[in-house]
Order: sequence, then structure tokens, then C-alpha cells
Amino acid sequence: MKIGKDLVAAAATPMVLGILAEGESYGYAILQRVGELSGGELEWSDGMLYPLLHRLERLGHVESSWGASPSGRPRKHYRLSAEGRAAFAEQRRQWSVVSKALQQVWHGHSSGTDFFGAPALGGA
Repeated sequence: MKIGKDLVAAAATPMVLGILAEGESYGYAILQRVGELSGGELEWSDGMLYPLLHRLERLGHVESSWGASPSGRPRKHYRLSAEGRAAFAEQRRQWSVVSKALQQVWHGHSSGTDFFGAPALGGA
């Protein structure tokens, strides 16, 4: 299944904040975690992740530092700041509202289903 660009973009900030709430991480590991959390359905590119990390850093939500990697090359590590933790809490509240509303819409129209088993649009 291909997830639309708009939905991927909307979920990117709370996803990265949530991953960093689990602990400090670096770019490649964040990309791997996104794939893991989505069961392989979300495959982000470097070109999507790093501009987001830089924006979160400019906003003060993320802090970074350079550290060594097992290969010896320096690697930039990211972690949530105090502001980032507050932003993550707010994102969770907002997404909870959206999720509950969608669940009500999807389960509130259970009079019929479409070909894929999803609620039929327009009612019966």
C-alpha cells in the first residue's frame, strides 16, 4: 500500500518526536525505527528526515551532538529538549483527537462496507 504524501508529511513531526522520546538516536536509526513501527509501510528517505530534524532543531525541540559510531566515523545524535517533550505531549493530544474522530467516522457507518471491508461512503 502506498501512503499518501500529505498523510506522511502530517505524521512526520509527531513520529520523530515520539521516536526521540524513546531515547537519543541518529538519522539512520530513526529511519529504521519508522519502518519498524509501521510494519514496513512507511519508508522515509534521508531527504525527508534531515530537513525535518534541522527544522525541529531550529525550533528548539531537538538538540544534537556529534559522537563516534562503531565504524569510527562521526555521527550526529539527536535528543528531545525540554521544549521538545512539551511539543511531543501537545502533538499526542492533537493526534488523539484526530484518531478518535476518525474511529468514530469509520465505525459509525457500519451499516455497510465497501469492497475492501471499509465502511461504505454515503450510507445505505
